[in-house]
Amino acid sequence: MNGQTSLQGWTIIPMPQTMQHKADIALLPMCGRINEARAVGDDRHILAVQLIDDIRAATGLEWDIATGDRWPGFITLTTFDEPHAHPSGAYTLDVTPDGVTVAGADFEGVRNGVQTLRQLIRQCGAALPCLHIEDRPTFETRGYYLDATRGRVPTLDWLKHWADKLCLYKYNQLQLYIEHTFAFDSMSETWRGSSPLTPRDILEFDDYCAERGIELVPSVSTFGHLYMALRTQSLRDLGEFPETADEPFGFIDRMHHHTLNISDDRAFDLSCRLIDDYLQLFRSDKFNICADETFDLGKGRSKPLADRIGVAAMYADYVTRLCRHLEARGRRPMMWGDIALEHPEILDRLPETVTLLNWQYDPQVTDEKIRTVAESGAKQIVCPAVWCWNALLPRIDDAWSNITRMARYGRQYGAQGMLVTDWGDFGHVNDPRMAIPGMIIGAQESWNPGRIPDEADMLRRISRLEYHDASGELLDILTHASHAASFEWNHLITWLELDDGQGGVNTGVLQTIPGLLPENERPDDVIRSLRDESKTPSLAESRRMLLRYLKHRITLGETADHLLQASARRISAITATAGPRNAGNAAAFRIAVEGQRLLNRVGLRLASETGITDTLQPNTTSQHDDEANLAEALEIWMEAYATQWSTVSRDSELRRLQDTVWKLTDHLRFQSV
Repeated sequence: MNGQTSLQGWTIIPMPQTMQHKADIALLPMCGRINEARAVGDDRHILAVQLIDDIRAATGLEWDIATGDRWPGFITLTTFDEPHAHPSGAYTLDVTPDGVTVAGADFEGVRNGVQTLRQLIRQCGAALPCLHIEDRPTFETRGYYLDATRGRVPTLDWLKHWADKLCLYKYNQLQLYIEHTFAFDSMSETWRGSSPLTPRDILEFDDYCAERGIELVPSVSTFGHLYMALRTQSLRDLGEFPETADEPFGFIDRMHHHTLNISDDRAFDLSCRLIDDYLQLFRSDKFNICADETFDLGKGRSKPLADRIGVAAMYADYVTRLCRHLEARGRRPMMWGDIALEHPEILDRLPETVTLLNWQYDPQVTDEKIRTVAESGAKQIVCPAVWCWNALLPRIDDAWSNITRMARYGRQYGAQGMLVTDWGDFGHVNDPRMAIPGMIIGAQESWNPGRIPDEADMLRRISRLEYHDASGELLDILTHASHAASFEWNHLITWLELDDGQGGVNTGVLQTIPGLLPENERPDDVIRSLRDESKTPSLAESRRMLLRYLKHRITLGETADHLLQASARRISAITATAGPRNAGNAAAFRIAVEGQRLLNRVGLRLASETGITDTLQPNTTSQHDDEANLAEALEIWMEAYATQWSTVSRDSELRRLQDTVWKLTDHLRFQSV
């Protein structure tokens, strides 16, 4: 029996470019040493410490660290003799009975090789398979984009934990999405109550990331998505529609209305102040100005300028000014590419220094927009998504399809890299641990696209490596559980926010309901019709419209309930075998599945009370009892959810989510009387 056969079940993610197995096993010594050369550039020997920690966790053994040729180690970390002959990030790993050597082209290369070795130790303990690996990344930039503004602000401990995980899977860039959740001086009215990150947080986290080979790139909304800032007394006058600043908060409204009036010179001053204050805290020479989804541009106070020169020219001129501002400060600008792709004439007007972040989230995305940017000569990074937003359970199938396609197009059209995005949208109800499968898929595809072509195989590998699941079934079960989501968080938000707060219908929310537009009717016609109060449906009818659109999903609720219960039992059995190290994931899975079960029941109740389905008989004692029981179950669930929230996130917008659930439970009790 050779070494590979006796140690079957281990995997490496990302899969190396080349790997040769040898029929032997290397046994780590009881009292070993790691020799890390000074030339690696790891001043605090973080890489050696990572290995020591994993050896201790897997074997219970304590190892030593040394450097220099007088202190040999069983594990050696070093650089290539001719590092410039290899691309950045390249490494070799040799595991033999006589010792283990990791060699890299640079610090990043050695780091990458160490992560491969750590994965082997985590799975095989002290008995490692003998092998030779020669490996290098396909994409220079392998980044992750984490929403830290739309509901959750991660704790610093969680951010460090996440950076450690990104390091393990060989990511080399991280960006935190910021709108209003950073404590800028003289802007407390904007960030109050958001549990903001502070300059000290960023400085500490920037150091932490750099030590692990991850570039922390600043990213701040400087043009659109300034909803919270433009609702303040201090800054509302800089928005396109300051007259709407006092309207009640809405999750949906926050996603659609928030654009600076760039015809006002004070707007540019604000954008530059955000940039100048924030960039000083980072060692990175890059800066993401965002500038995406400027929905209101040219529609409000800037309409006279738009009528004169056009929206495309307005946008191009403004982002060019911001890019030049960054260039003057020695920074390389980045920005989202959606507006430029809506108005392709913008592409030829952008500075050559800017990198477009080309986000495309359709699971069946084509190469059209990637090709368009490539043909323009602009630099781009392709940006898929982990597909967790607005849902308790991750849509892993969609993440797999979206990420693998975008990686393939990025390689085909010469993209600089890939940036895997992780959004929160409506209060960030999705637990960040739900993004782990998509994050790991992104790691594989940004390193070695297409090497693992089968989704089922990929999910088995992740289950074994990340979740210590010997069966390899965990993520397949979780994927099937997500298919049983018949009434999701975004459906609940839409149902609630159709109420304008005065018993009428919020026409802005009504416009977001899919299927609203009659066939062959232009959106503008429908919007004008909705503005005519005589033609606007009532709140009750608007909610019926939503539920009718969802009827085919909602009616699957009872079948879905059985699937979710079965999934919960199987997931609990699998995670129990992993012990304490998987306790956080086990709790997150359980709460997400149970929350989705309850939401499915809510969908059935709402559909029944409005006559969309005949599942329930109205005005019966049993219905009253059932709705009261459902309300109580939701409130108990929210308490458990809040406890888990606090393990990874600051308070931030937790209360908004609690208020949302409580508003629903009050409705259930009231309607059942």
